Amino acid sequence: MTPRTVVLVEGDSDAVVVALLARRNGLVEATEVVPMGGVTNVGRHVRRLASGERGVLVLGLCDAPERRFLERAEPALDGIFVCDRDLEEELIRAVGPDQVLDVLDELDELGRFRTFQAQPEWRERPLPDQLRRFAGTRSGRKAVLAERLAGRLTPRTTPRALAELFAVVERQAVER
Repeated sequence: MTPRTVVLVEGDSDAVVVALLARRNGLVEATEVVPMGGVTNVGRHVRRLASGERGVLVLGLCDAPERRFLERAEPALDGIFVCDRDLEEELIRAVGPDQVLDVLDELDELGRFRTFQAQPEWRERPLPDQLRRFAGTRSGRKAVLAERLAGRLTPRTTPRALAELFAVVERQAVER
């Protein structure tokens, strides 16, 4: 089956979250997740998609500061879903800092996080900010952490941008 919906995301961590939720919602065959390698590449991706098969819905998921890039894309996307600050912050807020610490412990990263927390620049910052920044301090950590946190989401705790995105994907899959 050819996917009827393409979801453009900024990078790998966003892609693993969307792919996991597509699996969980039984929408893998209907959904293609495309990490753009940065939001500024959106134009290239939408032009490629526009030249392909007709009837494919093209959606975008982005962080609030990057919304303007998706809004200016030509041709226009069929829908844009925006995380308040960024997806990592939304996931941390959704599952709660205690569960993030549990995931870091499962990943044998808690000791590294405690060392990071003790750094003068981060010592007095709120725990969610520390967790968000720590996620991006080593290559690959953000994607692994994001996938684990997404695995802990429930329908009630799923961030608004993701819930709205998948409501559209599901409608498209049903209509086909």
